[in-house]
Amino acid sequence: MKKTLLAAALAFAATSAAAAPEKYVLDASHSQVLFSYNHLGYSTTWGMFSGFDGEVMFDQEDPAGSSVSVSFPVRTMLTGWEKRFNHLMSKDFFDAADDEMVSFTSTGIEVTGETTANITGDLTINGVTKSVVLDAKMNQMGEHPMAKKPWAGFDATTSILRSDYNVGNFAPFVGDEVQIQISVEAMKAE
Repeated sequence: MKKTLLAAALAFAATSAAAAPEKYVLDASHSQVLFSYNHLGYSTTWGMFSGFDGEVMFDQEDPAGSSVSVSFPVRTMLTGWEKRFNHLMSKDFFDAADDEMVSFTSTGIEVTGETTANITGDLTINGVTKSVVLDAKMNQMGEHPMAKKPWAGFDATTSILRSDYNVGNFAPFVGDEVQIQISVEAMKAE
């Protein structure tokens, strides 16, 4: 009887371990967050964050049981024009200290298709945290042809109102709505 219980417990433990989420870490060289907004009706202005860290706890058996967390300094923003960057970091917008962070931590995942999901999470910008939903898609998962280890790639989109994060200066002339496009690659952690 004891042997049967032990065998059952070991089988349950092995099954539970196999179904646990696996940690993937972002590939900083292939992970970007692009943002865009309307400038006075004349143009669409773009910016980007790149080279950041984060992790995905990915549950292949139950993707809804997965999670995502990412953070990066706001001062890593790339605008393509130094004066625009300096203005965005000024008191008119972020008033960003060197350690001011942007972060996203998932709070729930709703699987919407074979490779798609809505990822709800807390987005913190400028010291303000709001819930947002990312419309996400898994692009590919498998062995990386050069790294020879498990790899995954994801894209996601969302939009936010910058005024929700206390960076809404000059709205509505400069668009309040910010479109966000995310593309990340992640490798299985060692």
